[in-house]
This record gives sequence, C-alpha cells and structure tokens, in this order.
Amino acid sequence: MAAAVDHDVPMTHKEIVRALTGLLLGMFVAMLSSTVVSNALPRIVTDLEGSQTGYTWVVVATLLTMTATTPIWGKLADLFPKKLLVQSALVIFSVGSLLAGLAPNMGTLIGARAVQGLGVGGMTALVQVVIASMVTPRERGRYSGYIGATFAAATVSGPLLGGLIVDSPLGWRGTFFLAIPLAAAAFIVLQRTLHLPTVKRQVSIDYLGATLIMAGVSALLIWISLAGSNFDWVSAASAALVGGGLVLIAIALWVEARVATDPIIPLRLFRDRTTSLATAASVMIGVAMFGATVYLSQYFQLARGMSPTEAGLMSIAMVGGLLVSSIVSGRIITRTGFWKRWLIGGMVFVVTGFGLLGTIDADTPLPLVGLFMALVGVGIGATMQNLVLAVQNNTAPQDMGAASSLVAFFRSLGGSAGVSALGAVLAHQVTDGFADGIGRLVAAGRIDPAQLEALRHSNGDIPDVSRLPGPIADVYQHAFGDAIGHLFWIAVPFALVAFGCILFIKEVPLRTTLGPTVAESEMEAGMVATGEPVDWPTYHEQGDDQDGREPAGGGVAVDRRRDTVRDTGDE
Repeated sequence: MAAAVDHDVPMTHKEIVRALTGLLLGMFVAMLSSTVVSNALPRIVTDLEGSQTGYTWVVVATLLTMTATTPIWGKLADLFPKKLLVQSALVIFSVGSLLAGLAPNMGTLIGARAVQGLGVGGMTALVQVVIASMVTPRERGRYSGYIGATFAAATVSGPLLGGLIVDSPLGWRGTFFLAIPLAAAAFIVLQRTLHLPTVKRQVSIDYLGATLIMAGVSALLIWISLAGSNFDWVSAASAALVGGGLVLIAIALWVEARVATDPIIPLRLFRDRTTSLATAASVMIGVAMFGATVYLSQYFQLARGMSPTEAGLMSIAMVGGLLVSSIVSGRIITRTGFWKRWLIGGMVFVVTGFGLLGTIDADTPLPLVGLFMALVGVGIGATMQNLVLAVQNNTAPQDMGAASSLVAFFRSLGGSAGVSALGAVLAHQVTDGFADGIGRLVAAGRIDPAQLEALRHSNGDIPDVSRLPGPIADVYQHAFGDAIGHLFWIAVPFALVAFGCILFIKEVPLRTTLGPTVAESEMEAGMVATGEPVDWPTYHEQGDDQDGREPAGGGVAVDRRRDTVRDTGDE
C-alpha cells in the first residue's frame, strides 16, 4: 500500500469560523424563508383568496421538495465539490423567492414555494456535510451550537421581520424579496472563504432511485393533505394515491438495494443501530415539531387577534429556549464527548411542552402560552442537531454526506407528513367548531339572516377576522383556539415514540479524528496485517482558485485518517 502524506495542516478554530461565515449565512437565508413568511401567511391567503388547504400547501410545498431532494444533495456532496453545490442551492432558492414574490394566485405561489424548497433542501443537507469535512466529531458539538444559534436567530428575526414587512407599504410580497440580497451576499462570502478538499471518486448518480423516492413520498403527502376535503378518506382517489405511493417506495427500496451502483440512500447505513434509531426518532420529531408548531402564528393572529408583528414577538419564547439549549449543549458535548444525556433531557422537555400546549385555547393567558413554548424550544435545541452529531460519529468519511442528509431527510419527511395531516385535522375541527357556534347564534337569534346566507355560500376560505361581525368573529376565534390545542395532543404520542428510540441508542464517545470509525480502523488494521489493499478515498488539496478541480500537477494526496483539529483556545 502506498505511503500516505501526513503534512496536511489542520484548520484552526479561527479558520473554521471564517469558512463557516458564508455557510451559516446561507443557512440563515434558508431558515429565514420559512420563518419570515409564517406570520405573513394569514394575510397572503386572504389576499389571494385561498383556503385552509391552500395555507397548508404553501408550507407543505417547500417541505415536500426539501424532503425529497435532501438525500440527493447529500449524495451529490459525496461526488462533487461542496462549495459549488452550496452556491447552486442558493441560486435555486433565489429564483424560487423571486417567483413567489411575483405570484398572482395561490397556485403560482405554491409552485414557487416548491422551487424554494429545492434550494432549502440543499442548504439543509450541505451545512452538516461541510462541517463534518472540516471538524472532528468531538469538536463538532461547538459548531453545532453555532448552527443552533443561527437557526434561533433566523427563527427569532424571521417572524419579527415578516410582521414588520407585512404591516409596511411593501406588503407580504416583500417577505419573499427580502431573501434575494441575503442569498447573494452568502454566495459571495462562500466564494471567498469556503475551500475544501475534494474526494476524487467515480461519479455515479442514482437518478432512478431519486425519482422513485420523490414520486412515492409526494403521492403519500398529497393524500394526507387532501383526503377528507377534496375526496373521501376511503375512495378511489385515496386508494390510487396510497397504493401508488407505497408501490413506488417499495420499488425504490429494491432499486437502492439491488440495482443502484451508488444509491441515493445506502441501505447499509441502517445496519448501524445508532443510525436506525436516530432516523426513526427524527421522523417522530419532525411530525411533532413541524406539524404542531407551524400553526402557532395562525393561532396568535386568528384566535388571539394579534397583528403579524405581535405574533412574531410571541415566537421569541420558543426560540429563546432553543438558542440557549443548543449553544450550551453543544459546548458541553465538545468538552465531555458525551451526548446522550442531552438527547434524553431534550425529549423530556419536548414531551412536557407539547402536553402543556395541548391545554391552550382562545382564553389561555399569554404568559402561560409563552412558558409552554419555551419548554418546547429548550427541548428541540438540545435534540435536533445532536441527533445528526450522533449519526456522523458512527459514519465512514465516504458516506458522511449520505448519512448526514439521511437524518435531515427523515426529519423533513416527518415534518411534511405532520404539517399535511395536522393541517387537515385543524381545518376539519375549525369548520365543525365554527358550524356549532353559528348554530348556537342562530338559535339565540343573534345573527342576521343575510349574514347567515353569506356564510352558507362560503367556500371555506380563511376569513379576515377583523371584518367579521362581533359575534361571528368570537365564534371563529374560539373555534380556532380550541382546535389548536388538539394538534399538540396529537403530537405528544409521536414525541414519546422519539423519546423511546433515543433511550435505546447506544452512546459512543465522540471521535477526535476526521478519519474512519473505530470499527473501520480495526478492519483496516486486519487488512494491513494480511497484506490486503485498503481502498480509502484519496483527498486532494484544493487551492483558492481551483473550486473543486484537481490542482495543477496532480495535487497532493492527503491521508485524512490522521487529521486532528487543534484546540487553539480561540472562542
């Protein structure tokens, strides 16, 4: 076996932070795309004459394409220069933002949000992959804290910015245009600061598997979202969507296991206990977290009569908890190397917070609602990023992109299913509660016959509560307030399942090298002892102007197995 060159110089903390600046800015833009629009959605749907189903699909469209493409981006990161991929994701996201800002109707807006989701999927998958390329698992906790802080900053500033923009002369369209200059800035910063070694491998993209996975997931999510409103749960349309989706996913699994040379989702990763349990937990967390919390802005505006800006201020409670717990847990994990206790503690907070939010209605004191949201935020901050960290610690370097995106993929998949299903539940419960309340008004003679006739011809659109007559507005607010609590009760069992999965994950102290796992090192030692060749990927130094191309003269081969990151003490 040829001797490896060991003189590659590890990146210092300062160099890593400099490279992460553009990457985290790009992630901030991606996260901002969802949070900045959240408080604008009630106004958007009202202006474009949309329904509760339309509201749900403005959210689901982004989650759907983000979910379906996350594993593809992760696999591409194992084959192509990561900087080029990150910048491509930013460009796609910017195009989607421009189309969304110009959308004349709900259909166009939903399509534009789907394009945005393609770019968000890239950023979601690639941020973790790039960090894994630069930082050892032991040090990664510190930088995962930075990711959590960025996520928190986007979540805090997004609703506030969104509310201010919607209430300004720019209107809701400005919430989409805001992302474009920020994405351009991230693109430029990345060009100047992000320079990574590129793994030289034969390129083989599993187009068939990717297409089948996207089609199967899409069919099931469409069914979850539309069943019960556009067609019956038990109907020919339901059978076609469910049956077709399951068949497509089954074929995709067969392709990934038997046909694909380089599968989008390498099924061998599930042989690892930590990866399997973390993936299952990510699905459940996605259902609970995205499914229940995405409708909180509607609750504050429709059930509590707040403006978009006021609703944005209420989100600080949840995001403050997320910010503190993600930074604190990341730093302590880096110092100790142990992470499971944070996952367990985080899920205790999530389950408790969801259970308490299940008690809210239109009359719950706002300080209590804020406290319950803070508990959920603390739990999510200690759980979400650290699940990815646990998986990366058990993953070989050549599978880092696929494994990192795998957790993000299943979390997004759970989120997409949760938003779709709970959105359908919310729509039905609000409709039923509103109908019962109107019935009581009619019986009491408190509603004008002309108003009743107008309500009978309503197509289910989300009303502008401020324009409804007082008694009818009260009925709608209480119907929505009662319905939102039910969503959190539905989310509790999913959070409990995630908690159970985390309990059974075996804790492995974080590695302090960028090379292969302990098991792989032992395997390599056995091969070397018997004289068998070891086929590790070859890394090449990438100059500032190479952008992923092999340097002139063939480059310098580097054995990353011996790389470690120096703790310079810089904070």
